[in-house]
Amino acid sequence: MFAKWPLLTTLRGYDRDQAGRDMLAAVLVCLMLVPQALAYAQLAGLPAVTGFYASMLPLLVYALIGGSPGVALSFGPVAVLSLMTAAALAPLAEPGTAAYLVAATSLTLMVGILLLAMGILRLGFIANFLSHPVISGFVSGAAILIAASQFKYLLGVSVSGLTLLDVLPALYRQLPEIHLPTLVLSAVSLGLLLVLRNLQWFGLKKSLVQRVRQFAALILMMLAMGFGAFLKLEQQGVVVVGQVVTGLPGFSLPSLDPGLLRELLPAAVLIALVGFVESISIAQSLAMRKRQSIDPDLEVVGQGAANIASAFSGGMPVAASFSRSGLALQQNVATPLVGAFAAALMLAAVLGLAPMLEHLPQAVLAVTIVVSVVGLIDIASLRRTWRYSRQEGAAQLATILGVLLHGMETGILLGVGLSLVLFLWRTSRPHMAVVGQVPGTEHFRNVERYEVVESSTVLSVRVDESLYFPNARYLEERIGALVSTRPQIRHLVLMCSGVNQIDASAVDALDAISGRLLSAGIQLHLAEVKGPVMDRLQRSDFLQNFGGQVFVSQYKALCTLDPLFAESAIHHHYG
Repeated sequence: MFAKWPLLTTLRGYDRDQAGRDMLAAVLVCLMLVPQALAYAQLAGLPAVTGFYASMLPLLVYALIGGSPGVALSFGPVAVLSLMTAAALAPLAEPGTAAYLVAATSLTLMVGILLLAMGILRLGFIANFLSHPVISGFVSGAAILIAASQFKYLLGVSVSGLTLLDVLPALYRQLPEIHLPTLVLSAVSLGLLLVLRNLQWFGLKKSLVQRVRQFAALILMMLAMGFGAFLKLEQQGVVVVGQVVTGLPGFSLPSLDPGLLRELLPAAVLIALVGFVESISIAQSLAMRKRQSIDPDLEVVGQGAANIASAFSGGMPVAASFSRSGLALQQNVATPLVGAFAAALMLAAVLGLAPMLEHLPQAVLAVTIVVSVVGLIDIASLRRTWRYSRQEGAAQLATILGVLLHGMETGILLGVGLSLVLFLWRTSRPHMAVVGQVPGTEHFRNVERYEVVESSTVLSVRVDESLYFPNARYLEERIGALVSTRPQIRHLVLMCSGVNQIDASAVDALDAISGRLLSAGIQLHLAEVKGPVMDRLQRSDFLQNFGGQVFVSQYKALCTLDPLFAESAIHHHYG
């Protein structure tokens, strides 16, 4: 794995042209990252400088250790993980306190260690349990929560809580206490940001519109800092970021208190899984655009190392950002070293912007957060999923409601749990069809869907699911029901083209089915058995004892067991 480190591939033939393109992309990424780092630190309940710290060393470490040579992911704070961090830490300490900061770095370290272990042990498949509808529902629910959590900054009131059941009633009670200057500032900032993000309304060039839209948050933030300093908004009661620590982050060992780690473990597991799925999805999407491939295990190792680096430098959990990574891709970035350049620029930003951030209103950061997460709310996805599959739609809806009403962890666990339960229920009753021969061909299709012919002595049954313990009994019951309505048959051929796996319980079920059929004068046979399934059957004594044959095709089975019928069907055509 480590022989594939992108740095080794990147440095071979690295030239001035590549360095120039990487540096340009790093500048653009940094311009987008600065306001996001500040906003997402606020969202996590952490000081503004924490967002900067999470955007320096993690970027550098990921560039040197993880990633794929042709895909330059931009690591750093992201909205969903920031809210998950706030939800995990809120029960343990008050935001902004020393205990809160200690818990944040410990949480980040645990996330990094879990991701690193997943990569080294090749356990990335665990994230497959987070289905796309569940992830989509989780992100939509989280986006609504993120927006709701920022209203206290937009209105200038004091509200606590991380679910709608907590936030909305608290906001309602605080309506008489709304701070008018903050509300006006929020409204003006929102209007200005919407204008900056939609300059096509004024007929401007598409290239200019796109560039201004990408950096609209930074433009708003710079204007707000200038006006904040000029008008002394903090003297009007407007809450501002305040003094920001300058300089390099101090390297320290996060707390390893067993009690604290035990409390943070469930949240760390979920943050690691969500961050992994989000980052891998972004990497695959960007790699596909460049017609390249990625190494998922190397990606998760890089992500783990980036989070560990963030923990030791006073940061917060980090993951890949689609907007920043996509911006880098637009510059035809060829190497992951763009992350190293961006890390250096973020350090310069910390040193240069820190004195100005003192006058930046928190309401402006809240506006940028709300506008950025609105696009993550995908109700159309819920409609599509519900129309396609009521079961998956139910899991997606349960995830959204769980996140909104009971919190992030409950929501995603509810979605995953419901998905697994519905999967087990669905596979416990596999689709089974009686099939007949399509006249004039060697093909067999469902008798209820196609015009086919059936043998009077051979019953052909197709199973469209892997056979394992939840559906073993159903298989017995279904075959028993089919045989009871066809007293004339002498052979039953189980068509296994849709069976990919078979476990011990299913083998026992086949053995029981064979015995019951024999007692009724019917012989069981198998057809179109796949190699892995045949390998499993050969490890048991079923093939030696059941007395039937295993045919390479259903047509071959029919030719052997009822040759006259098969011959007549292959030459018979309907008009």
